[in-house]
Amino acid sequence: MEIRIFTFNLFQEHTMVVYNGGPACVIIDPGFYEPGEKEQFFGWLEANGLVPEAVLLTHGHIDHITGVKETQDFFGGIPVYMKEEDRLELEEDVFISRRFGFREPRTDFRYNDVRDGQTIEAAGMEFKVITTPGHSPGSVCYLMEDEKILFTGDTLFAGTIGRTDFKYGDYDNEIRSIMEKLIWLAPEITIYPGHGGTSTIGVERTGNPMLEPFNEKEELEQSLSADELPHD
Repeated sequence: MEIRIFTFNLFQEHTMVVYNGGPACVIIDPGFYEPGEKEQFFGWLEANGLVPEAVLLTHGHIDHITGVKETQDFFGGIPVYMKEEDRLELEEDVFISRRFGFREPRTDFRYNDVRDGQTIEAAGMEFKVITTPGHSPGSVCYLMEDEKILFTGDTLFAGTIGRTDFKYGDYDNEIRSIMEKLIWLAPEITIYPGHGGTSTIGVERTGNPMLEPFNEKEELEQSLSADELPHD
């Protein structure tokens, strides 16, 4: 399996293409914005003989959705998956775009609502939906269980967590989502966030400063075996 990461727009957002040997692929958070970014993205797909079968959205913030409508239209109306609660964020994107001097995004794309625990099958791959409200009301992560890969959007980053100071952000929900649904996943799972570098669940569980005191050893001992605990 391959993951190609593009970094687009003012916010240095990661648009990812996931594929597994065949021509079909899945796009996560198409955030291309400038014409040159669109040409680069579509050109790379064509050059590699890849055709997307679905778009998965981790949330509806402007930097993650600027290329959704064009992608859906260009590839014949392929399905887009997003949590319904982030319809609020699509509406807010109009005001955010004015605040940052962004061109107003096309938010009239069609999408399928997702639910916690749902498995989306596309391009011969499976993506399990984990709802993680906090950064936005409809934030979700996508887990590829067999491959031990987790696409975390802006919920969990390498060494930090998603900001919650936007209109619909909620810090308590953010921490609850991470601690109850993500941080106790298998430690070897690699996380692919919407910005910045990759990491693993194990590294974030024991060393992410934004999760203190939750990642202190005495706290972890309640849920981890001795073999999983970090050693001094």
